[in-house]
Amino acid sequence: MSAALLKNPARIPYALMQRRFIAPTRAPSSPFPFLCKNLQSRPYLQLLKPREYKISPYLFSSSFCSSSSSTTATTASASLAKFGFVGWYLGMVKSWPILTKSVTSALIYIAADLSAQTIVRQSQDSYDFVRTLRMAGYGMIILGPTLHFWFNFVSKLFPKRDLLSTLKKMVMGQTIYGPAMTIVFFSLNARLQGESSTEIAARLKRDFLPTFLSGVMYWPFCDFITFRFVPVHLQPLVTNSFSYLWTIYMTYMASLEKAKTAS
Repeated sequence: MSAALLKNPARIPYALMQRRFIAPTRAPSSPFPFLCKNLQSRPYLQLLKPREYKISPYLFSSSFCSSSSSTTATTASASLAKFGFVGWYLGMVKSWPILTKSVTSALIYIAADLSAQTIVRQSQDSYDFVRTLRMAGYGMIILGPTLHFWFNFVSKLFPKRDLLSTLKKMVMGQTIYGPAMTIVFFSLNARLQGESSTEIAARLKRDFLPTFLSGVMYWPFCDFITFRFVPVHLQPLVTNSFSYLWTIYMTYMASLEKAKTAS
């Protein structure tokens, strides 16, 4: 090789270029260290290493962003606003659980009572806002706090959310809490309307059983969803949401005329 170079001096630069090697660089960490070691010890194999490219995330989003319409932005803003309200409500439930659930019950009872009056009233009749105030007071003072303590009680009694525990909670709700709150609701509302104890007893005798049977047909489905799939701190909210339709029926029953008493 040296003799050939001496005979042809013009090939010396080319030979030096052929013998030049690429300085090994620090290999990245790999699960195959022996392979990286061999690559470093064999410079000519480094030419076979693929080149790494960094792809910007904007490469795929640019065309989408350019073609997005104002409708998409509006929908996203609405979703963020909704999430913000839900986040605020969850924070209030955590900080002020009884007060938040009580106010929620009062607002749902106000909406339900106004809906019930809208259904049955004539065009010339005006709304009975005193009746609406009674319903709001019941939701604020009675229903909201009792729902809070009731759901905490049954969740501690049956902490699991399996099928058997859910059925037990449903039975307790239909046999204990539901009938008790129905009696309290009819009695308190009648007392605030000026009815006597005899008239309240006559009203309960007339209206309790039909109301209880209607509740048996409506509430088991609602209770199953609530106890089975909803966390404890949100169960009063879900129950109040289901109770909107039920409250329309209850306010209608409570607004019926006085029951006839035995003379």
